[in-house]
Amino acid sequence: QVQLVESGGGLVQAGGSLRLACAVSGQTISNYAMGWFRQAPGNEREFVVGISRSGATIIHADDVKGRFTISRDNDKNTEYLQMSSLKPEDTAVYYCAAKITPPTDNVQIVPIAYDYWGQGTQVTVSS
Repeated sequence: QVQLVESGGGLVQAGGSLRLACAVSGQTISNYAMGWFRQAPGNEREFVVGISRSGATIIHADDVKGRFTISRDNDKNTEYLQMSSLKPEDTAVYYCAAKITPPTDNVQIVPIAYDYWGQGTQVTVSS
């Protein structure tokens, strides 16, 4: 049974930073392509950033390029999302997701492509 547990959300002022963590249990994180998504009230879940299983390919949504960074710690079986220069429009519930995949460099940017999801963590950016 694979489980993903996000942490690190909270309230931050515009311009501030947060680091989200996604702890994976039940399987080795290096077997998965990983992604971060977010969903604001009334909106669909949207892609934020993803990393291929190999780690060689990273794709960012246009509105987070240069501000958000994804990383992986295989020893801790944990994925991270470092967010900086936060804006009020970044306010949302953030979800991490894992996709079973062969060792390729592919990154999936649609939610339906992912096999496992965390419960989400709230990020609120005040102006």
